[in-house]
Amino acid sequence: MTHDVYEIEDFVLESGATLRPARLAYRTYGTLNADRSNAVLFPTWFAGTHEANEWLIGPGEALDTDRYFVIVPNLFGNGLSSSPSNTPPPYDRARFPAVSVRDNVAAQHRLVTEVFGIERLALVTGCSMGALQTYQWAVSHPGMVERAAPYCGAARTSPHNSVFIEGVRAALTTDQDWRGGWYDRPPRAGLRAFARVYAGWGFSQAFYRTHTYRELGHASLEDFLAHFWEMNFHHADANDLLAMLDTWQRADVGTTPGCDGDTARALGTIRARLLALPSETDLYFPPADEEWASAFVRDGEVREIPGVWGHLAGGGGDPKAAAFIADALRELLASPPGGATTGVGEADGAPGEGARP
Repeated sequence: MTHDVYEIEDFVLESGATLRPARLAYRTYGTLNADRSNAVLFPTWFAGTHEANEWLIGPGEALDTDRYFVIVPNLFGNGLSSSPSNTPPPYDRARFPAVSVRDNVAAQHRLVTEVFGIERLALVTGCSMGALQTYQWAVSHPGMVERAAPYCGAARTSPHNSVFIEGVRAALTTDQDWRGGWYDRPPRAGLRAFARVYAGWGFSQAFYRTHTYRELGHASLEDFLAHFWEMNFHHADANDLLAMLDTWQRADVGTTPGCDGDTARALGTIRARLLALPSETDLYFPPADEEWASAFVRDGEVREIPGVWGHLAGGGGDPKAAAFIADALRELLASPPGGATTGVGEADGAPGEGARP
């Protein structure tokens, strides 16, 4: 899997732990132009790597590499960036520290500014946990993000979403091989249970009612559960999954320093032209959450992705949903930017990473 790694020495997390160093895996596509104005940031989602984002990237695609320089940073915990599975003691395996969405954004900000010298981003976009990061970018660096397109995500993880996370966490950690995270062999039974609990949430009720899984080549529901869902997590490291779940569960732009836990207040600081794209049948991040958030964004709009694919409408597997997302991104990139201007941001009193400990 081709990618680069940016190492940040003595990277202090919000939890107080220090990664020495933090390793941020990333890949770039296209060419950065002379004035560094064509950069697009596209963070990854839960358990996905940069490869999972590539369906939107390339010549003539929505993120056209003949026009844009696309940076895809990998989420901490996904096995490529710093994760329980690849971090040396004392923060290896079960002792890997809690990592927030803002920690991810802080590392990505250093990559974008220190490695590439980019002062503004034409677009930040992402699916699911990538959408959580997209919102945090727009809040933490309002003067840098011109356009934002979170899809199949939200500005915060809701209580109902948190209940789902508790369910898959419990399914994974009840395996007798789990051993508190210090397993000698992968907890296979726990990983299979994790996948099957996930299966009831990733797609919508209508997806299963209409047997849409048959269109993916599965003759039965059991075949779909075994081959699609179980195999999706078969090679995953259990501690990595739990680290990403923890990041996901605690996500809320309202906890940005300076916002005092007020999500609406945080959303009100966003200057980017923001187009939220929830899936109309998403069980994690329902459209109502995005409609609520949009009311507080100065230049916010919501468009529902049609179809029965639920949360996985954002993965590129459904041609109709994929076309809807791609068309929306093209339209957004062709539109005037939001209120972001070069050099404006945290210095003018907006909450940002500068307030981090």
